[in-house]
Formats: sequence, C-alpha cells, structure tokens
Amino acid sequence: MAKAEDLRAKSEDELSGRLLDLKKTQLNLRFQRASGQLENTAEFMRVRREIAQIKTILHQRGDAAVAQA
Repeated sequence: MAKAEDLRAKSEDELSGRLLDLKKTQLNLRFQRASGQLENTAEFMRVRREIAQIKTILHQRGDAAVAQA
C-alpha cells in the first residue's frame, strides 16, 4: 500500500494512471469475490482505501487551484 506522502509527491498524471490501474484491479477482485476465487479478502479493502486516498489528493489539489485563482 502506498503511503499518503508518496502519493502526494506524484504528479496528477501519475495519480490518474494509478487510479485507473486500481479500478481495473478492483473490478477483477470483484469478479473473483463473486465467483468464490478470492483468497485474500484484505486485498479488496486495500485497493478501495488507496483509491479513496488518490481521489482525496486529486480533489484537494483541485480545491487549491480554485482557491488560488
């Protein structure tokens, strides 16, 4: 799992790319869970948490850009 400081150091393009990868992973995990093949259920929560962290950072950067304008 990526630490929040590591995520904040990345550019918006890097974060967007990571977000896309995580959403694909989440979709695959969802299929595995539905078919009973998911062995590590904690992985599902880890992915959800990292998606939330990235979305929060992107949202905060958007708010900061609006506040400066």
